Amino acid sequence: MIIKNKNRRGWVRIVEAFVSILLIISVFLIILGGWDIGETDTSSVIYETEIAILREIQLDKSLREEILDLETLPVNWDDVDFPLGVREKIEERKPDYLKCEAKICGLGNSCELENYEEKDVYVQSVLITVSPTQVSVFSPRQLKLFCWTD
Repeated sequence: MIIKNKNRRGWVRIVEAFVSILLIISVFLIILGGWDIGETDTSSVIYETEIAILREIQLDKSLREEILDLETLPVNWDDVDFPLGVREKIEERKPDYLKCEAKICGLGNSCELENYEEKDVYVQSVLITVSPTQVSVFSPRQLKLFCWTD
């Protein structure tokens, strides 16, 4: 009877040691590994928002024509001749936690944001092509939307 009690205590001590080692290792992994528990990846949400805004502009006949009617390219967000309707659509649809700017460029030109803050910038673009009323002139444009968290 004494022998059976000693065997049980031995197994209990082995299990206790194993569990305590697992707890210590998991605490070290969390602290030293820099895991951010509960942090979510917002990049996919931001990209989906940008794509939705750009699709609305691309499918809206009047906004598309505003972009295609531009004579000089590229047109920056702060330029006077940036289409007002496009600016209003972007401002109306973007969430409050984002700051966004857009740029309109020719198809073969480099279309980069010139002045931006040192943050993660999320970029999506859409091609604006010929509208049914402008079939005689083929001058596709690229509308690029740059967003970052405020």
